[in-house]
Amino acid sequence: MLAPLSGVGYHLLADRRWPGSTRAQVDLVVVGPGGVFVVDTKAWAEVMVVAERIYLGEAEVTDELSSLEQLRAVTEEALAEVGLAPGEIHAVVALAGRHGIDHRIGTVRIVGEKDALGCIAAHGNRLTPSQVDVVLRRVLEVFPQVNAPAPVNVVVDEPVLPASPAAPVQEALLDDAEVQAALMQGILAQPIEEWMSFLHPDQARLVRRSFNGPSRIRGAAGTGKTVVGLHRAAHLVRIRGGRVLVTTFVRTLPDVLQQSVRRLAPDVADRIEFVGVHAFALRLLRTRGVTVDLDPTQADDAFATVWDRLPSSDPLKTSGAKPGYWQKEIDYVLKGRGITRWETYADLDRRGRRRRLGVEQRRAVWELYSAYDAELRRRGVHDCADVVLLAEAEVRRRPLDEPYVGVIVDEAQDLSGAMIRLLHSLAADVTDGFTLIGDGQQSIYPGGYSLSEVGISLAGRGVVLDVNYRNTAQILEFASRMVAGDEFADIEGAMARGDAVRTVERTGPEPVVEHARNFRERDRKLVERTRAVLREVGTRPGDIGVLCLTRSAASRAAEVLRRAGTEVVMLEKYDGSEVDAVKVGTIKRAKGLEFKQVLLPDVRPEQLGDAQPPDDGPERERWERLRRELYVAMTRARDGLWVGVV
Repeated sequence: MLAPLSGVGYHLLADRRWPGSTRAQVDLVVVGPGGVFVVDTKAWAEVMVVAERIYLGEAEVTDELSSLEQLRAVTEEALAEVGLAPGEIHAVVALAGRHGIDHRIGTVRIVGEKDALGCIAAHGNRLTPSQVDVVLRRVLEVFPQVNAPAPVNVVVDEPVLPASPAAPVQEALLDDAEVQAALMQGILAQPIEEWMSFLHPDQARLVRRSFNGPSRIRGAAGTGKTVVGLHRAAHLVRIRGGRVLVTTFVRTLPDVLQQSVRRLAPDVADRIEFVGVHAFALRLLRTRGVTVDLDPTQADDAFATVWDRLPSSDPLKTSGAKPGYWQKEIDYVLKGRGITRWETYADLDRRGRRRRLGVEQRRAVWELYSAYDAELRRRGVHDCADVVLLAEAEVRRRPLDEPYVGVIVDEAQDLSGAMIRLLHSLAADVTDGFTLIGDGQQSIYPGGYSLSEVGISLAGRGVVLDVNYRNTAQILEFASRMVAGDEFADIEGAMARGDAVRTVERTGPEPVVEHARNFRERDRKLVERTRAVLREVGTRPGDIGVLCLTRSAASRAAEVLRRAGTEVVMLEKYDGSEVDAVKVGTIKRAKGLEFKQVLLPDVRPEQLGDAQPPDDGPERERWERLRRELYVAMTRARDGLWVGVV
């Protein structure tokens, strides 16, 4: 039945020895573009599946599938050594002589004999030919050949792997650098949206790793944290059933992540929920019948009103700090951490805020906060922090009727303490229930918190990814100058510096910095650079990201490109699908994304290189966040980086 697969790149290995056993046999192991399939045949004439239990007549035979599930797990572990993602290994039971059968019991798929071909072929091309060779070589080691001759004559002979020294799989199989180098060329040729099914072996093992409580995956930009998180979400669904929630701060990122999962794990994509944290909170409140009127414009106006009421002698007005500084103090430090008592704020460690506040200024902040809150209530509106606090209180009052088996938080460093508390309450401290993914050095919002403050203990359940797979050495070196010596408040409770990172051996052109005398000249250079990279082999419009610090700058860049005849899609409307248009948006919207080419058209000379930071506390804080933001933008670039300075 499966013999036709051999004509489209598959290898059918019949009657292989069970790993670690001298007697047990595996009916068939199929290796090809769609992944690895461990196939067992059953002569079950009449079967019935009820509530994920399978019956043969009146006798339950579910336990007979447990050995196949175990074999799949063993295969996952063995193939993680060459970087194959766990989701690419499938356990299949083929019912002899049956047709039109398709059930799933745990991680095992049960199909009719005549449905098996379609079941495997439907996975499409998940692996490149060179990746198939790498996997096949490892499978031949894991599943040795049984001495007895194979009884099925339609199965292809034992594969003969390439013998040429130039073949990418001829060198030591388990040498991580060799494997990654062999796979890199195929990966780089794909559109930027394409996800391949290979990870670094350390990442593949991390996807399957189990933690007996909340855990954290951290690492510098380009180390593949988000990719690991998405594979991990799919893995949790496969082994536990139920639903997994993947959330983040950036409103548009969940749509992009959802498209990614549809490519890398189509079999479980419908059981992974992607939603921004504010959208989740709003949905929860409306489902529970809690009245909420989120109006950021009215909230800003409410703050301006109470600020204008302050006398000129108020300690905040005489401090020299701008009103926006104090508004962020309320948004991120007070409401963002759910502070409700003056006594708590009076002694609070204001992590990440460089301006020291005495008792008089803290009292003035508290009075401004109280007045602002009263003004919001008078207008009958809520700000974004209110929505999170209300949702947290609602979950505390009544937990979810259908809890998630796992909650994964991407870009966790950008969430407030109240957001983390809310999300943690959805999964609590169960095994693998709560995973934080992020990098403190990429935080671009003020006012930190510590995990202990919000009631979370990692107790050693933290993993650091230290290999950058995305950037060329030249781009990483250039971007790292933006955060050299940067110190930030890490969520694990200490002031920290960026994690050390190694790069794969991939080089490229030096980043280009072009100075312009005015905006018109800068616009012309932006168009020229866009046209130049589009002429490069393998670069499509959708592989280019034009990233700006402000919305107005992004709008101007988009209009300039449109006038020059270039198709543009704004990141606010981008959902992760492959597009034939240059992507334009703010750096904040680009978090979690990557591009082959990044263009930064609105950078000032004092923001680059080895510029010295201001001495003033609030200005120093703002300057550091700006540099981190530019670091985030630069490290979105995989192959090329252009900076327009005006």
